Amino acid sequence: QVQLVESGGGLVQAGESLRLSCAASGTISSIVTMSWYRQAPGKQRELVGTITSTDRTTYADSVKGRFTISRDNAKNTMYLQMNSLEPKDTAVYYCNAVVHTTQRVLATSWGQGTQVTVSS
Repeated sequence: QVQLVESGGGLVQAGESLRLSCAASGTISSIVTMSWYRQAPGKQRELVGTITSTDRTTYADSVKGRFTISRDNAKNTMYLQMNSLEPKDTAVYYCNAVVHTTQRVLATSWGQGTQVTVSS
């Protein structure tokens, strides 16, 4: 099994910054990709950005230039640095990982989510 635990959410004012973390653990042989998603009330879950095993990153247009994804491979941890936060960034943020397990299975896992609230 693969477990993902997010942390770092909270309440901030518009223009401020937050950094989210996602720690992966369990029967992981290698991580293929890690991604951040978010879901605002009444809306569908959307992809925020992805980082690959070679540290290539892609972002949704809505966060480009403001959000940065990084990884600490030694800790199997991914980060989401969010700057210049706006009220429209308010959502539950979820971590996703696609991994090769030690049983040589390709698996997808989700974290439990962390709330980010940006006040105007």
